[in-house]
Amino acid sequence: MVLNQLKGRLRTATRGHKLLKDKRDELMRQFMDIVRRNRELRTRVEAGLTEAFAAMTVAGAIMSPEMLEQALLYPRQKVELDAKYVNIMSVNVPAFDFRTEDIDPGDMYPYGFAQTSGELDDALAKLFQVFNDMLELAQVEKSMQLLAQEIEKTRRRVNALEYVMIPDLQESIKYITMKLAENENSTKVRLMKVKDMVLQQAHNFK
Repeated sequence: MVLNQLKGRLRTATRGHKLLKDKRDELMRQFMDIVRRNRELRTRVEAGLTEAFAAMTVAGAIMSPEMLEQALLYPRQKVELDAKYVNIMSVNVPAFDFRTEDIDPGDMYPYGFAQTSGELDDALAKLFQVFNDMLELAQVEKSMQLLAQEIEKTRRRVNALEYVMIPDLQESIKYITMKLAENENSTKVRLMKVKDMVLQQAHNFK
């Protein structure tokens, strides 16, 4: 009974090991795709922010700090950010959806154009352009973190099955099989001896 139970556990462990290896490989493929996307987005975001900050620096040099603060104090547009989750190989990764209340591009400027510089307009326009990439970059980096944690967890399970549980089960099955074979051989020897004794007694009786 114990031998049959161990064989059943070994079959289950072997099947689970294969499924976990397949899951690990697919997670790695998804992870590498996200890493490549992360590299592209980071390059674009860094370039966009550099241009926006440069334009903002020029605007700050032209305008007084008070005027710059007053121009940006009251934004016109309202935004909505929805966060939901997408399942990737049993890992829930975030997915952000960004919407503005008004789709008119001119509404992103919260000031009149009479007393502000064109560099401030350029800075806000560049920030507006790079914002979606920044949001996707945050989503991608969080997905990378969650997938990396799941890959490490799956890798530990695969190694535990491959190097600990399955070898232990195989060793136990081998040991029990050998003991059962020894017991069977011993039983055969005893039966042969009993048979010889019975025959000897029967011969002497005759």
